[in-house]
Formats: sequence, C-alpha cells, structure tokens
Amino acid sequence: MYNVVGVRFKKAGKIYYFDPVEFPIDKEQHVIVETARGIEYGKVVVGQKQVGESDVVLPLKRVIRIAGDNDAKVVEENKTAARNAFSICLEKIRDHQLKMKLVDVEFTFDRNKIIFYFTAEGRVDFRELVKDLASVFRTRIELRQIGVRDEAKMLGGIGPCGRVLCCSSWLGDFEPVSIKMAKDQNLSLNPTKISGLCGRLMCCLKYEHDNYESIREEMPAVGKVVVTSLGEGKVTGINAGSKTVYVQLFEGGKPKELALDDVVIK
Repeated sequence: MYNVVGVRFKKAGKIYYFDPVEFPIDKEQHVIVETARGIEYGKVVVGQKQVGESDVVLPLKRVIRIAGDNDAKVVEENKTAARNAFSICLEKIRDHQLKMKLVDVEFTFDRNKIIFYFTAEGRVDFRELVKDLASVFRTRIELRQIGVRDEAKMLGGIGPCGRVLCCSSWLGDFEPVSIKMAKDQNLSLNPTKISGLCGRLMCCLKYEHDNYESIREEMPAVGKVVVTSLGEGKVTGINAGSKTVYVQLFEGGKPKELALDDVVIK
C-alpha cells in the first residue's frame, strides 16, 4: 500500500497521486510537485489515504513542498505571461499561414516549458513556427494538437441544458458515448438535440444509461404477448424512464400505456 494525496492541476482536470512524504498536507491546500513535464503547482483534492499498487504510476513522485503566497504570485504571473504568449503565437500562425486554431497557452510553474494547445482538421507542419516561438521565448516549446472535446473543456461554455459544461466544471475524464445510448433512452436522434457545444454526442447521455439498461432487462420486449388488467395484448413500445409499457389490446382500440407492474408476459 502507498500513502498518497490526490492533486489536480486544472479545474475539472485529472487527479494524479503523489507521495506526501512527511508534509502535513490537508485537502484544499496547494502544493509544488515534480511531474513528467516539469515543476507544477497543484491543488490537493484528495486528502492523504492508502491505495494499492494498481492505483498509482510507479515510481511514485513526491511532493516537493507545500505552496506559499509567493508560489501563488508566480502562478498569476505565469497566467499573464500566457495571455501575452497567446497573442504572439496568433501573429506567428498568421505569418506562416498555418491552418490551425490556437486554443490555449500554458506555462509550467518553473517556466521551463510553454505548451500551445491547438486544433486542426489534419496534420500541421509547425516546425518553423516552433523555431520562431523558441527564438522569442528562449525556452522549451511544445505544440499539442487536441480534439474538439478537449477544446470545449478548456474554453468552457453553457450547454443546451442551460448549465455550465460538465467537462469544464467537474468532469475529470471523458467517457465513451454512443448513439445507442440515445436510442436506449428513447431520445430524439436529431444531431442538434443530442450534441454538445463540441459537436460530439453529449457526455450526459452516459449518466443514466446503466440505469436504463437495468430497467429494460425487467421490461418485456416489443412484440411480446402479455396479460394486463385490461386483457391480453401485444407490446408495441416501452418507456424505461417512466417504467411503462405500451400495449395494443387484442380487443382493439388505441395502444394503452400501462405500468410495468400491470404487465405479465404470457
């Protein structure tokens, strides 16, 4: 077992485990840690706990120190520098006439590296752009191509539901979402109705899918002959959300919407 703290570097970002060493670290504190890309400033979102070897990436990196006020000032200075770097990079992209959209710029805490995030429809030859940027900033430059879902996570926005996007407010990792999930929930398959700001299927289709699947296992399949309090009939549709079954009675008339408890497979 390993004693760890969970650290997040961005709002709604992934949580990474670090060895707290002997520091009295509490949840909500900020710490300075060493990562694969350099020294970083992060927030402790998971207090000290014991986890198994399968839950950590070995060798487990250590917390360097608990962050202070001076470290917070450095972070704010880096954010200001990142905004300036964004403007400079936009100008360089136009100069090189590259078909790419700059999304965000980020400095590592120690300014050992600047990361430029961008989207593009295909591959982009940005070698000359990197040379130009390196000559301006005199540090390591990384250009990282991201997808449209990552772009939405970084930029944020308001979803069709009227709430702040899940991905930018609390959702740490993207999970696979399929059109089958929309079908299972009897949702409209109109792309404008089930797509988020990123143009991909909304992440929230995943939230209730497991519940819908378990309910559907209890419900009769369409076409089954059933017995109800109104007589016998055939199932013409189901509504997993309300746990109701649509039954066309053999006596005729319009299909009846009946509670699941009132339907027994013959």
